Amino acid sequence: MSRKRARNEVNTSEPSGVPEKKSSRRSATAMMEPTLSSNLTPVSMSITKPASFSDEPEAECERDNCDYSIRISLKDAQSGRVPRRVRVYADGIYDMFHQGHARQLMQAKNLFPNVYLIVGVCSDELTHSKKGRTVMQDSERYEAVRHCRYVDEVVRSAPWQLDEDFMNKHKIDFVAHDELPYPTDEGTDVYAWLKTKGMFVATERTEGISTSDIVARIVKDYDIYVRRNLARGYSAKQLNVSFLNEKKFRFQNKMEELKDKSKKVMENFGEKRVSDMIQKWEEKSRDFIDTFLLLFGREGRLSHMWSEGKGKLMQAFSPPASPSRDRDSSPSSSASSSNDSQTSPPPRKTPKIDGRKKSQSRSKFSNNYDDKFSEDEDNDVYEDSCDHIK
Repeated sequence: MSRKRARNEVNTSEPSGVPEKKSSRRSATAMMEPTLSSNLTPVSMSITKPASFSDEPEAECERDNCDYSIRISLKDAQSGRVPRRVRVYADGIYDMFHQGHARQLMQAKNLFPNVYLIVGVCSDELTHSKKGRTVMQDSERYEAVRHCRYVDEVVRSAPWQLDEDFMNKHKIDFVAHDELPYPTDEGTDVYAWLKTKGMFVATERTEGISTSDIVARIVKDYDIYVRRNLARGYSAKQLNVSFLNEKKFRFQNKMEELKDKSKKVMENFGEKRVSDMIQKWEEKSRDFIDTFLLLFGREGRLSHMWSEGKGKLMQAFSPPASPSRDRDSSPSSSASSSNDSQTSPPPRKTPKIDGRKKSQSRSKFSNNYDDKFSEDEDNDVYEDSCDHIK
């Protein structure tokens, strides 16, 4: 009997040990489950793909599943004890979508613990009539807003002023906007009735950034942006630039390119080489300036050549007149002659002979020449005769 009891105890103890091991494994997995579930967060649809438009099936399905008969107060929404998602609406123009717009939508998304954010964007026709011309078209502004990570739904062609019908149609619980009053045509605030009903939640504006500031920057640096777009391949017609301004901007671009290239070259050469280059350039520039002044200056070679050539031309076309007796007999001429006599002896003057004296001298010279010639002939005859006698 003792042996049977021992065997039965062994058999009963073995199966009892296996479930103990299984239970220990289950307890370990059960301990890990809360940690895994706490690390995993639900992925929002606005992060994986752009937000849907209000007339698309996804937005309609979300709106139909919302029980709008359950009204949510501001206190309940802030506490987070609500049976459904809180539908918050924000509207605007959102032209040239920037960080100020994104921060405003982020504030609207984080107003309450569980928010479904609906964003209304006004059309071009309404915006141009109420506020002015926009840079981007309404289709571009719709796409910019729907790709913001905080947005769940986009309402195209949103109204300028909200009413009860619009609020009930989209099942809006609260409207998020900054506290600045937006006057209507009658002068009242657009959001006044929502503030009285407790359906308005204020957001803060981002200082230092707005669409008007961005447009002002572009207008201020208009030339820079026109040159930038011309360099990138835009035509003057596309930029609404005249022919002369186009040439001016393109010339400025070339000058900027040359400046950049010269800076790179100077950086590569180093400070010492740059100083040597500058010194050589200064010396060459001085030589060039001296040569230029030597040729084209007031007392340069070209001026001397011109004056000499001019004097020769004047002498060729108008030869100087012969000096007169009166001019020689004047005291100034005597003074000049006395001065010249001191330096170098003047040439001998040929005396002037009258015609009668000139003829007498010629006849006298001829007679003397004949007499002399006759004497020479007589001497020759005499010598010949003597030789003959001998």
